[in-house]
Amino acid sequence: MSSDPYSLPEGLPVPADDGACDHLLGRMLPQLTLESSEGPVSMRALSMDRLVLYVYPRAGRPDQPAGPEWDAIPGARGCTPQSCAFRDHAAELEELGASLAGLSAQPLEEQLEFAERNHIAYPVIADPERKLGAALGLPTFEFDGMTLYRRLALVVEACAVAKVFYPVFPPDENAAEVVAWLRLR
Repeated sequence: MSSDPYSLPEGLPVPADDGACDHLLGRMLPQLTLESSEGPVSMRALSMDRLVLYVYPRAGRPDQPAGPEWDAIPGARGCTPQSCAFRDHAAELEELGASLAGLSAQPLEEQLEFAERNHIAYPVIADPERKLGAALGLPTFEFDGMTLYRRLALVVEACAVAKVFYPVFPPDENAAEVVAWLRLR
């Protein structure tokens, strides 16, 4: 399979809905401040009105291919295409009254590099201790000694989860799905 983090190779395994996010609808985002590409962010403050928060396992780098083991995990591949699609739909989301943020368990240094390389102008949040995951019960998986978030997207209104997109596949179409859902509200 391809090592280009900007494209999705054919034949990726499709994740199944295992019910791991069924409990999230209506849950309040916690009083939690995390580091991001734009400095510390309060999850509550971000979600006071309408927030689209997409959660991804880890962003790839062109110089560090993840390998075939990564591509074999259902739903793992596609963090960069998902993030770039949200970046490209950011103006539409703003017109729909939504702020935007991405989050993974990667450390801040990796999130900073990723946001800069991909010209992402909204917070890319680092949650290496998986504090948000612990507070909300977000699903994870293990890879190469790391515990990573499974891919999902949340629409949060007045600090409460109003919509859950899970599982997300293909990841590069997630932003368009969120925009379409918000247009119907």
